[in-house]
Amino acid sequence: MKVVVLVSGGLDSVTALHDANRSHKVVAALSFDYGAKHHAKELPMASYHCTLLGIPHSIAPLAFVAGEFRSDLLSSGGAIPDGHYEEQSMKSTVVPFRNGIMLSIAAGFAESRGAEAVVIAAHSGDHAIYPDCRESFMEPMARAIREGTYAQIELLRPFISVDKAGIVRRGVELGVDFSKTWSCYKGSEVHCGTCGTCVERREAFLTAGVPDPTFYTSTGPLPPKPQ
Repeated sequence: MKVVVLVSGGLDSVTALHDANRSHKVVAALSFDYGAKHHAKELPMASYHCTLLGIPHSIAPLAFVAGEFRSDLLSSGGAIPDGHYEEQSMKSTVVPFRNGIMLSIAAGFAESRGAEAVVIAAHSGDHAIYPDCRESFMEPMARAIREGTYAQIELLRPFISVDKAGIVRRGVELGVDFSKTWSCYKGSEVHCGTCGTCVERREAFLTAGVPDPTFYTSTGPLPPKPQ
């Protein structure tokens, strides 16, 4: 199947890119620059893996999101909170309806590239905080994309029932260089080790039993998962 992969440069989407490259014909990868604090660190990782695999890479600018949306993830927002990824405080990093916007663009992009499907790396660990990563959103969105395109574009979500540790294990099977991925929402020169995405990353490698190649500013005790 000819597919377009949404790739941010994070651990999940990079693994999805390599996974799709093994199972499908990846005609293009698509990233979005919507003004997140960590884009300067994350997007080059997406480009790196696309170049490595010989996949055409496009970055869609979405400046209006940074200017008009409210989220601490954005450069226009407040400080990124520390703590567990599933803490309620992490809701401040949600970019409203981000996946809905991106998937709408991706559907048109995929049809224009002669693709048959779009691949997104949403996974079960996202479900607690991000409503547009849940299957209750993805399934009707998939129907809308299929019904709204002449090519009946499919929405593939290979990790929707997989946790991040499972994605790490799959990445190891595929030979993914995880040191060439970025997670930290703060966007400093190195991963902070304490924000929600760093905590989730550290936890995933520990749970998967895989050595973590990431350098963190702080490697103190991981916060407990909320009950």
